[in-house]
Amino acid sequence: MVSIASLDIRDLVTGTGPFGPTEVRGVIEALGADPAAHRSLRDAVRELESGGERSPAASVRLGVCQRILGRVKDAIDTLKTADGGALALFHQGLAHAAEGLHDKSCELLSAARGAGYDVAACVAATAETLRKAGRLEEAKAALAGISAAEAAGSADYHASEAAILSDAGAAQDEIVRALEKALAIDPGHAGALFHMGVLHDRVGNDDEAVACYEQSLQRYPATVGSLINLGILYEDRDQFTKAQQCYKRILEAFPDHPRARLFLKDSAAASDLKQDEQDLRNRDRLEQILAMPVSDFELSVRSRNCLQKMGIHTLGDLARTSEEEILASKNFGETSLVEIKDMLASKGLSLGQIATPSAATAEPEPVYAEPTADEQEIHNLPIGELNLSVRARKCTTKLGIGTIGDLIRRTAEDLLECKNFGVTSLNEVREKLTERGIKLRGD
Repeated sequence: MVSIASLDIRDLVTGTGPFGPTEVRGVIEALGADPAAHRSLRDAVRELESGGERSPAASVRLGVCQRILGRVKDAIDTLKTADGGALALFHQGLAHAAEGLHDKSCELLSAARGAGYDVAACVAATAETLRKAGRLEEAKAALAGISAAEAAGSADYHASEAAILSDAGAAQDEIVRALEKALAIDPGHAGALFHMGVLHDRVGNDDEAVACYEQSLQRYPATVGSLINLGILYEDRDQFTKAQQCYKRILEAFPDHPRARLFLKDSAAASDLKQDEQDLRNRDRLEQILAMPVSDFELSVRSRNCLQKMGIHTLGDLARTSEEEILASKNFGETSLVEIKDMLASKGLSLGQIATPSAATAEPEPVYAEPTADEQEIHNLPIGELNLSVRARKCTTKLGIGTIGDLIRRTAEDLLECKNFGVTSLNEVREKLTERGIKLRGD
């Protein structure tokens, strides 16, 4: 095995040294272990692509690397001009499988086997492409086409066997045995880890499922199934940021992936809702603290009398009173001030924390300018014309907003006061208004 630590991907791909299954495996492991390896591989591919006429051997290197990077159509075209050897045929087969060209994939994988490529790898890849095409009996027959000795050392073979057993509805024990064989040979095998994660997921072993999915993502490329399932489990744990990172990784490779786009949007909305609920709980807790009477605390007679004269009865009254106002009270000295500050600090409060700003310092209310005759037509349009999401639409209904004009008379703070209306919904509203050249009040 090529050492990952010493692997120079660019030199390996563009050079003239050995480039076979061992080197390819080294590149794939480097991609899973080091983000910088992606840049090195892309640079090497660009160098080969821009180098003019290529030898058949260089076309093998380029085509294999294009397939590894997910550029399967380019890989197919490049490998057609390669040397026709076992490595080129095998990766052509994998590229055709990725394009859904299953019969052609099987033909090329059979040719790769005939040309001397590893038998178990060819059989496992053939069985996988047949399984994904829904041709389970043919997939089983493909696996049965080699001896137990040939299959014994192949993690790909046993992982494919487990996937076929799962699709065929076999007993869980039988599936687990096949997966354990695969993982005993290659503990980081992405396919085997994914299917093991699914088994744990089905029976509610969430911790084990998360561990399997996370470990599978260390092998390049990350599988869509692992990212989707892991994202859902993260959401169940209220780890919305991690969940959204999973969905974004899918969209980086497949920008139009429908489930990833839907799950990302739902996760963002759920995250806003969770934050709104937390904010509400925090506000309720603060209100309870502010309502606590000062008589519940140990205070000196002097302090108690001074507070009573000032009409201060609760912690909320104190939090609305500045230090200057306290000290202005007759007989209220530094000792009493320290005592009051300590009492407030014990509840996470301070003097003047929620004081109402004076008229001189208060920020002026945003001024709403009446629309011109030309703008009035847009303002009279019903709010439905903005095509808002369900969450945003429900909140505007609760606030009694019927037209675009009603909406732009509101500030961002007005909208955020509505339960379940979070930052995501606010940004959505702002984007829709910007498309029409208008803004919320105060924006």
